[in-house]
Amino acid sequence: MEKHEYTIDSSNLDKEMKIVSYGHGGVPFLAFPTQCAPCTNYEDFGAVRTLSHFIENGKMQLFCVDTVDNESWYCADGINTWRSARQESYYKYLVDEVIPFMQEKIQPKKHPVVMGVDMGATHAAIVYFRRPELFSGLVALSGIYDSSYYYHGWMDSTLYNNSVECFLNNMPEDHPWIRKYNNNPMVFCCGRGAWEDECLRTLGNLARIMRKKRISAVTSYWGDDVSHDWHWWRHQLEYYIPSLLDHHAFINQT
Repeated sequence: MEKHEYTIDSSNLDKEMKIVSYGHGGVPFLAFPTQCAPCTNYEDFGAVRTLSHFIENGKMQLFCVDTVDNESWYCADGINTWRSARQESYYKYLVDEVIPFMQEKIQPKKHPVVMGVDMGATHAAIVYFRRPELFSGLVALSGIYDSSYYYHGWMDSTLYNNSVECFLNNMPEDHPWIRKYNNNPMVFCCGRGAWEDECLRTLGNLARIMRKKRISAVTSYWGDDVSHDWHWWRHQLEYYIPSLLDHHAFINQT
């Protein structure tokens, strides 16, 4: 399997950020790790191996990124306004630096699918719903979409812009982005087992908001034995990724 490691000297974050890619072609995926984990997270926990058939056959290419979660979402002793500003800087890093970097590497150029597990699903949903024109799909597994949860109920305008449940709820039902959302496949999933309670709550809220806005997405709740763990996320990726690849293959043929 083709693997490359890169370093971006980020102007938005004023630090070096790592990216690791797997594969040589196919549908590009921008992949976010679990909370505070490095860009090697998918490899470290066997998800690259799970998806290796698609990667090695040139059907998909993974670009896995680092985060600054320990400076924003999980900086317990930090000032809230600084933490939310740090998350906004990370968002700008993604759209202003990572996406152009990926477009330089992807041949032929294609919009990536964005995906994540755990905290990575939160990041994936934020960038997708804020900038749908940059992406061609979304896979979010066991995310939390009410960002005030990480700030014990605190919210400012910057954090509001990084809270999908908040800004999507207030989006006008005739907003042009809704058509963009509906042009692409979206999958949300979580289990009903251990450590999934908050994921269930916020996904339920998000599903109701999307129905109200007539936004089409798969929202799936797996069984009572399905816990917040890589064992299940690997199964979910193995289950959902083929349908996204089939969708893109159909679009490319029409």
